[in-house]
Amino acid sequence: MPPQNKKPNSRRQAAFTWLPRTAVILLLLGLLSACAGSGLPPGSADRTPAQQALEAPAPETNDGSPQPTAIAAGGQQMVDNSGITPAIPDTGGEPPARFIFPTQAPPPKSAWRPPLYPVPWALRDQDHFFFIRPIPVKDVNWPLANYRYGGIFFQDVVHTGVDIPGPAGTPVLAAGPGKVVWSGYGLLNFSPGNLDDPYGLAIAIQHDFGYKDQPLYTLYAHLSESDVVVDQVVNTGDVIGLTGETGVVTGPHLHFEVRIGHNDFFSTRNPELWTAPPQGWGVLAGRVMDTKGELLFRKEVVVTSLDNYQVWLVMTYGPKNVNSDPYYQENVAMGDLPAGLYQLDIQYGDEKFSKNIQIVPGTVSYFTFQGDDGFSLNLPATPTVDPEILAP
Repeated sequence: MPPQNKKPNSRRQAAFTWLPRTAVILLLLGLLSACAGSGLPPGSADRTPAQQALEAPAPETNDGSPQPTAIAAGGQQMVDNSGITPAIPDTGGEPPARFIFPTQAPPPKSAWRPPLYPVPWALRDQDHFFFIRPIPVKDVNWPLANYRYGGIFFQDVVHTGVDIPGPAGTPVLAAGPGKVVWSGYGLLNFSPGNLDDPYGLAIAIQHDFGYKDQPLYTLYAHLSESDVVVDQVVNTGDVIGLTGETGVVTGPHLHFEVRIGHNDFFSTRNPELWTAPPQGWGVLAGRVMDTKGELLFRKEVVVTSLDNYQVWLVMTYGPKNVNSDPYYQENVAMGDLPAGLYQLDIQYGDEKFSKNIQIVPGTVSYFTFQGDDGFSLNLPATPTVDPEILAP
């Protein structure tokens, strides 16, 4: 269990030793600077009433409401223009053939979601829905669609968690039982009291359980208040702090990470593969490659419900500092899809490839895409582990 002032191990620390600490912070501003305090739900801007029932609400934005009481960290404010949510064209009942991007209409203020599956939840051996969502069910508790795990805000700095939008002061819950191993500023470089740390006021928990003999951690960042101290034992659902906008942000929200093996920036996994989905809903994951089998970075995947033609756009991960699941080896994932039949579309070269996939409730539905060879729905043959990433 790492103490509060633990430094990253030498293999990971080497990535930053050639830069002064100030330069490190500036280089990694993109880690969290696109963590927007507002955003649109996954899907399109033109909605039928039935579609509205399936969509997430737009999070609240700053409107003159009281600011967090905690001291905010320094940091440059940055504008998030990283995501665009498509509208559904008028197709006359046929699947959409193209996308338009109009001015966004005011989104709904609320949306319905079923209750989450109880945790731990695993219908298959490869599933690991071990965590609840760290925001209460009465509030928006699903990630921003436009800035998922692996998303890029600028240059090649990628997002190592998910952002859950909401007003400052929203309670933050422990996603699972465990012991607090960090509470305060300076988590990125394990420098206690560093108010310039992009995570801002943050909490990290080492959980009472692990995965494949590796410890598991969750991280909660940009808080306005921490209500726990290091070595405090917490249970699932305990209030550990309040959302805020400390660190490098554009508005109040919670940045949430899952880490495996080590409590550091280099050991994250996609939280959407670890937090329980709503009951009757599922998760999509895939591995998107070129014809030679090389991963395609920032490749657009169009996901269309064949029940109501609601459309989502999801991007494959950017390069560096993101890690695939040892089993799925995915480079794209999105949660919170109602069970049903969907169409996947990927443009590769001059050809558009399409494939239907069934989203199975309570588990991960998986696909691969390999350039000119197109789609496959076969699951990976055997689980694999990257010893470099998971080595203690």
